Amino acid sequence: MNESYERTYGTKPNEYSSPLEKNDHPELDTSTLVTPDEIVLFQPHIGYFQWCVTLGRFDIAIAVMTLSRYRVAPRRGHLDQAKRIFGYLKKYKYGAIRIRTGLPDHSKFVDQAFDWMYSVYNSVAEDLLKNAPVPLEKRVVMSTYKDANLYHDWTTGRAVTGILHFLNGTPVDWYSKQQNTVETATYDSEFVAARIATNQIINLRMTLRYLGVPVVEKSYLFGDNQSVVTSSTIPHSSLNKRHNAFLYHRVWEAIAGKILAFFHIDGKTNPSDVLTKHCGHTDAWPHLKWLLFWRGVPTPVEANDDNSISHNNGETQA
Repeated sequence: MNESYERTYGTKPNEYSSPLEKNDHPELDTSTLVTPDEIVLFQPHIGYFQWCVTLGRFDIAIAVMTLSRYRVAPRRGHLDQAKRIFGYLKKYKYGAIRIRTGLPDHSKFVDQAFDWMYSVYNSVAEDLLKNAPVPLEKRVVMSTYKDANLYHDWTTGRAVTGILHFLNGTPVDWYSKQQNTVETATYDSEFVAARIATNQIINLRMTLRYLGVPVVEKSYLFGDNQSVVTSSTIPHSSLNKRHNAFLYHRVWEAIAGKILAFFHIDGKTNPSDVLTKHCGHTDAWPHLKWLLFWRGVPTPVEANDDNSISHNNGETQA
């Protein structure tokens, strides 16, 4: 990477502690448009970054998603921001996903026992595969963290959804994308994120079963908006905003069918936050430290060191 950058620009990239500046808004950039020759440089940069995200560097996902909108006509500021991402990857070049096989400790999250028989979902159940292979390996627990950032884009007014999926203690899938509609409240944008996360959980559970992986219990979904969690998990909760009806019922049905359990966590301990905001190093590092930048089996003290998730008690393979 550094060699390619140096051949292109004749110098090594400067190092940075975050992909973009905290609370940056590339959509407000008013610098001059780059030359056609520089467009030819900018577009491969985005392709390279997208490949890095696919390989596991989801710490740059929100920055890449934002800048990729300007591939056709980037401005000078966008090219400089792309160079900044190179500098971040240079400084934190050892980020990688490492396998944790231990089951996560979710014992403090107790699923409330409600009788759904008197709700509109009285007999709903998860569709199970009739031709799935017989599971042969150890069972896995799926944990998903979702977040939304209202009014992320100041030109369109759209929010961003961030979702991070775990199998046992290992991140296996991530999602960072602008929402398709303009939402006018945090509650609304968080419900959009909950619906997208629910769809992904259902699809991932089915995929795992086709692969012979024993998914033997409901998945865990975590979000930091208490109102959305409450509305989704209580049978007698009311729908106050009609335009949220499809979102509301999609999540509600999955919970009634025991496909997933939805719990509230504090926003500061939500790892999917790094997929929805341009965070500074101080905000992102408590999450990224344990997700991408650790080696070996952490000690009990390290495992509880301001980390947002209880996945540090599993085995580790560098």
